[in-house]
Amino acid sequence: MIGAWLRVLQCSARALGLSLIAGTVMTGASLVRAADRTTPAPQSVPVVQLPGWSQDRLDGLRQALTRQCGLRSPPAPWPQLCRELPPAAELRSWIEQRFVAWPLADDKGRYEGLITGYHEPLLTGSRQREHDRQTPLYAPPPEVASIAQSAANPSGRVRRWHTRAEIESGQIDGLEPIAWVDDPVEAFFLHVQGSARVQLRDGSWLRVGYAGHNGHTYRAIGRVLIERGALSRDEATAPGIKAWLRANPGQAIEVMQSNPRYVFFRRLEHSAADGPFGSLGVPLTAGRSIATDRSRIPHGTLMYLDGIDPLSRRPMRMAVVSQDTGGAILGVVRADVFWGAGDEAEKRAGLMREMGRLWLLWPADLGPPAVVTRTLAPR
Repeated sequence: MIGAWLRVLQCSARALGLSLIAGTVMTGASLVRAADRTTPAPQSVPVVQLPGWSQDRLDGLRQALTRQCGLRSPPAPWPQLCRELPPAAELRSWIEQRFVAWPLADDKGRYEGLITGYHEPLLTGSRQREHDRQTPLYAPPPEVASIAQSAANPSGRVRRWHTRAEIESGQIDGLEPIAWVDDPVEAFFLHVQGSARVQLRDGSWLRVGYAGHNGHTYRAIGRVLIERGALSRDEATAPGIKAWLRANPGQAIEVMQSNPRYVFFRRLEHSAADGPFGSLGVPLTAGRSIATDRSRIPHGTLMYLDGIDPLSRRPMRMAVVSQDTGGAILGVVRADVFWGAGDEAEKRAGLMREMGRLWLLWPADLGPPAVVTRTLAPR
């Protein structure tokens, strides 16, 4: 029973998206540009016609596909596709011959949507509390199972538990910490990222992952800081918000607690060489795994992304695989790119907040899946 609901809850989150910390405030020009791109219902196109397809080296893509093919029951239609998966040298031609590309549009017919990024933080801490400045990472209490079940039922009302402020007051009985993190700001951001590696005092690593939340609605503290005049919209990036919290310790706790959602964690027992596990149940592959809205995009779907690199500002066009999800990743044209771990991954994820396009790559002999057909239907 516990294993079943943990499977439902398992996700990385970035999957929740650093963009939501910042409030994801797009410029008027970006929104107008997205709104203008409405056309009649799309038709599938050959993969070779995708913008930048021939420039994508596809490095790491086969690894991402192999990981989901290693599942006991790969998501449809991959049971058959996994039996056909060729060596890396033949992957490009196989995709070109086996798949067609369906351009994705949102419910209003717009072909552009928000593309963000997330990463796996590297933190420091201890298994036992060493001083009062440390922040606990709690295992999920039994009540989280019922919260997960209510969230999985769209027709029902999501149950709520104690708020972040109430949990952090230390007055809630029965909570079990799995680790103590040294930096409270990094601990808060971990609640958005959903997974991390914590380096312990003896040099060993503890990997933790998302195991549920308290059922409260997420509130972006970047938007809170903008509304208060503490940060401008341009400053409300992940690095900007972290800097403000550290520079204003007297207000930081109250600002962080303005987000009532609280995330619980569990220990992950797998190699540190692998990425964190996404909600599909496989390690995520840097630059190839993305989080999408599972109610709209099937798990394990091969996709193609046309966006902007947040560092170079050049076109970023690449094949990706939907292997994760998150409560803040909603809609058809919406993706969160996993960038891995380390300083560059953190910088790229923190700055990535761009409009982009998505295609669903689907076997040519099957047609698009039903959840996408509803979006693609003529209006």
